Amino acid sequence: MFKKLFLIVVFTLCTTCVVFAAKEIKRPESYNYLRGLEAIQNNQLEEGLEYFNKEIEENPKNGYAYAWIASIKLDQQEYGNALTTINQALKYIPQKDKEYRAFAYSTRAEINTSLENIDRALVDYKNAIECSPDDESLYEKRAQIYYLQGEYDLAEADYNKIISLNEGSIVGHMGLGRNDNARKEYEKAISHYDYVVKLAGYYSSGYSFRAVSYIALHRYNEAINDIIKALEIDYDNHAFYLMHNVADSAFNELEARLKIQCKKREDDSFWPYSLGSIYEQTKQFQKAIEQYKISADKDNSPILHYRIACCYESLGNYSSAIQHIDIAIEMDSTDYDYVMRKADLLYESGRTAEAIAEMTKYIAHEPEFYGGYYCRGFYKDNTSDADGAIEDYTMAIALNPGYAYAYLGRADMYQLKGEELPAKRDYEKVIELDTVPSNESCAQYAFLELGEKEKAIDYMERVIANDSVYSGNYYDAACLYTRMGNNDKALEMLKMALEKGFRRFNHIEHDDDLDGIRHLEQFSKMIRLYQDKIKAETEENPNNLYSEKEVLIPFSKEGDICKVKCTINGLPLHFVFDTGASDVSISDVEASFMFKNGYLTNKNVIGKQNYVTADGGVHEGTLINLTNVEFGGLKLSNIRATVVKNQRAPLLLGQSVLNKLGKIEIDNTNRVLKITYHEAK
Repeated sequence: MFKKLFLIVVFTLCTTCVVFAAKEIKRPESYNYLRGLEAIQNNQLEEGLEYFNKEIEENPKNGYAYAWIASIKLDQQEYGNALTTINQALKYIPQKDKEYRAFAYSTRAEINTSLENIDRALVDYKNAIECSPDDESLYEKRAQIYYLQGEYDLAEADYNKIISLNEGSIVGHMGLGRNDNARKEYEKAISHYDYVVKLAGYYSSGYSFRAVSYIALHRYNEAINDIIKALEIDYDNHAFYLMHNVADSAFNELEARLKIQCKKREDDSFWPYSLGSIYEQTKQFQKAIEQYKISADKDNSPILHYRIACCYESLGNYSSAIQHIDIAIEMDSTDYDYVMRKADLLYESGRTAEAIAEMTKYIAHEPEFYGGYYCRGFYKDNTSDADGAIEDYTMAIALNPGYAYAYLGRADMYQLKGEELPAKRDYEKVIELDTVPSNESCAQYAFLELGEKEKAIDYMERVIANDSVYSGNYYDAACLYTRMGNNDKALEMLKMALEKGFRRFNHIEHDDDLDGIRHLEQFSKMIRLYQDKIKAETEENPNNLYSEKEVLIPFSKEGDICKVKCTINGLPLHFVFDTGASDVSISDVEASFMFKNGYLTNKNVIGKQNYVTADGGVHEGTLINLTNVEFGGLKLSNIRATVVKNQRAPLLLGQSVLNKLGKIEIDNTNRVLKITYHEAK
């Protein structure tokens, strides 16, 4: 109940208060309006918006259509249009239609919340509650605002109201527990979560939020028990975050529990992934890689290869890192974060021209993100392209005027060109912006270039004191002392950086900050020593890790629909292969058959989700976990699906599955799907 939901559920949040039961109220039955509702049900928002707009053209006083338009505009973050439209809705929705007016007030409250007009939002929730005083969701939304404002007594009153309306409400008891956590009354919070767990043992958040209380009380074993339980139920994101929190305080206990889960659930890729993530967090990169590869063998996905690439990068094994980031890009060419990571890996490998080209691709796709320009400027900076670097740093500054490092890079380039005045202005700007010593600080360099050596040393020491573990801080100190001409101190700091895991050898080779010590024999010996050490620890034949495979899967066609034979938990079925759909869905008829015949059990049930039908009704659907999905010789595990209350709804495979498969090509001539994927050797 406290998780962020996406659009189809935005309509759920907007419409849980819309009870379509008042038969005496005449609601629209026009063609465009009903088609708009049908489009919303199918998550086709633009199509729904088009129908509702046509409805307004023909029936400009249809307040119901305005309400749905406002909901869509709210989701699209077009708050001005949403506000204007919802005001029209409230103007035209009949006063006697309390349910829909409550819906409209609730929608306007959400718009005002997004606009940070909190007082207005609270007035709207008050009006919505007056229209629909028995609607629990309205109290829940208002309580959320009170909670975020620190008004815990008011939030508590709303949560108690929810419980008075529905004694078994999970939301009400969860809210009371969260309030007590915020007040640091952890034992009281635990008592509320204990009750939630009794009410709904399948509800993962009851366990993950109780784990928060246990962590605060340093009761780590109990916290780990709850985290594991929440992850077992629902791969709970909150529990996954808490797992990393606990890893710093009770690593051995957590590691043991995750290893047990790996053995209990041998077909489930999630558990080795989780184990790998805590190894990565604790800088046990080789162990992390091993677990990520085990996970990929069970259920290959681009994020696994991305994480493997990050681990290899941390180990200084850039060739293997590049190979895995290439696999991630091949599996999901739409995620340009992978492209940005590849550019960095190419730079760290000494392939700077390729890095610049790759970052240029990223910038073409993300032209408004300052980070792309800064990174490309940094690459150019270290290839002596001062003018190109200045241009990119300037773009970064234009997009993010508060990013101190961009001013520092530009200042260094101005100084290299002999342009002292603009360099001085930029160094001063760095000091103005970077006032709190941290791992991201750079003011020490600016102090030095402005002739304030003692301030530079003091600031650098404060940066290291803030985080004495981070290797990058010692590398920065090596650069600073080299600039000062203190070679002995620079070599000492460089050795500390390498000891603590700094592996950017190409950057060390080309970083002009180290020009003052690069000629020294101690420098050369030190670099060779650590390069050999890392090579011995991580060397691997990058061409012998994964083999590329392909599978051809026949399909039949019914109109424009591709149908493929499959088995779900051992039951032979057909699914519709739909690259435009986001998730997996199954009809309630198929789901009921599977439950009755043992293909699904209560253990497969994840939770509930509401959706809107074409006639404007709100229905509760069920989220389930499909343990095994097989087709064409491919095997996938633990796929989430929504049970749709529509007998004609097909078994639909969308992007949540397709993204895991690899490269997909549809050969309509031969009626086969060609899927190319990587498999560990």
